[in-house]
Amino acid sequence: MASIGLKKVKKSYGAAHVIKGIDLDISHGEFCVFVGPSGCGKSTLLRMISGLEDITDGEVVIDSEVVNDIPAADRGLAMVFQSYALYPHMTVRQNLSFGLENIGTPKAEIETKVAEVSAMLQIDQLLDRKPKDLSGGQRQRVAIGRAVVREPRVFLFDEPLSNLDAELRVDMRGEIAALHKRLGNTMIYVTHDQVEAMTMADKIAVLRLGALEQFGAPLELFNNPINLFVAGFIGSPKMNFIEGTIDDNNVNSLTLATGEAIAIPSDGFNQVSGQKVTLGIRPKDLQPKPDGSLQMEVRTVEQLGTESYLYGRLADGTGITIHSAGQTTVEPGEMISVGAAEKTMHLFDTESGLTLRAQ
Repeated sequence: MASIGLKKVKKSYGAAHVIKGIDLDISHGEFCVFVGPSGCGKSTLLRMISGLEDITDGEVVIDSEVVNDIPAADRGLAMVFQSYALYPHMTVRQNLSFGLENIGTPKAEIETKVAEVSAMLQIDQLLDRKPKDLSGGQRQRVAIGRAVVREPRVFLFDEPLSNLDAELRVDMRGEIAALHKRLGNTMIYVTHDQVEAMTMADKIAVLRLGALEQFGAPLELFNNPINLFVAGFIGSPKMNFIEGTIDDNNVNSLTLATGEAIAIPSDGFNQVSGQKVTLGIRPKDLQPKPDGSLQMEVRTVEQLGTESYLYGRLADGTGITIHSAGQTTVEPGEMISVGAAEKTMHLFDTESGLTLRAQ
């Protein structure tokens, strides 16, 4: 196991600044997920840690050692790529053993390690096949096995499941989480899928435009997002956002552009009279109710049997999503009243995007 520290790490390509001074500490044995939209810099940051990308400024520290000038092969890390990067002319056995042969590992030790790892990943019956004869999930297991057999200090995963179908992705993320629990190694995992991040991570680093927006445990980010971006990115379906203005005479009342007034919490928040505020409500917390303070036109209804989704809009065009357990009798075209409990609401300053939650 190993700890990873990033100290004001930057990466530029000429005038383009893609990583903008990131500070981050990943503890021994943690499963850390880098998440964010395409182009946010998460894969670049992973490659800088691995040594596959040079660092423009700052330091990458592994177990208290600055590794900026240490080649990738000497950092004690193993990387699993999105494309699997298997040698097509080699068998599974040869793919697993190739890295060990290159560093002069005795043949008997190689055979033992390959047997142990292939059995653990349930690919021991595939050792004599070549990659072209494997399914996507089997190729991914081989790619992971090639990393495991080297016994690295840290595992690095660069969107390893993005080429798999939805059902297999669910299975494989469970297997990777189980592998982490079994091995106990530090793992850093890159994905754009926040569901993967929420279900696998000990800690999540949310990135946007090369900057770190928030770092913490999955439920910490879900329950206490630091800004509008994190609130909208973490959680599926994404949070509803409704803009309004705090009443001049009542900081517990938000007036919307539609003229509707909503009671909002004051305890735990720092809003002031006349302030432009964005109200955030999770789809699961916004429900149809006869005395609801919002009027919503339903545009689309999705019935999934065990759960339902209502998609609609307020009078000013603001999009609204409602998620509820079970089935619904609401039909497209209906006008319904909706509301939410104050304790489920989030408040953000509209101008800065920052949470108004008291610290």
